[in-house]
Amino acid sequence: MKKFLGIQAFILTSLTLASPVFAQSADVTKIQTFIQSIIQVLITVAGVTAVGFIVLGGFGYITSSGNPENLDKSKKTIFYAAIGLCIVLGAFVLSNIVSQLATGAFGTTH
Repeated sequence: MKKFLGIQAFILTSLTLASPVFAQSADVTKIQTFIQSIIQVLITVAGVTAVGFIVLGGFGYITSSGNPENLDKSKKTIFYAAIGLCIVLGAFVLSNIVSQLATGAFGTTH
């Protein structure tokens, strides 16, 4: 019984004498800048890829020599690359809108 009271007294003393530990605050601007950098790199890679496919489809369109299968294949390549480019540009605009809304809601911490 005395051991139990001694342990309780030790725990109670430790808890009352312990100094509080505070978490380090995160810098929101660093996180936002990091995410924006990743998004810009991905958008650049996707845009270059889409333009490459448009050029490839245009080259196939020119060199199809009237072959309906190659002509149709090249048209689809150009069409889907254009759709992909539109999606990438839409994602870029949407990410900028979200970034501006987040900046307005949380503000900048300096």
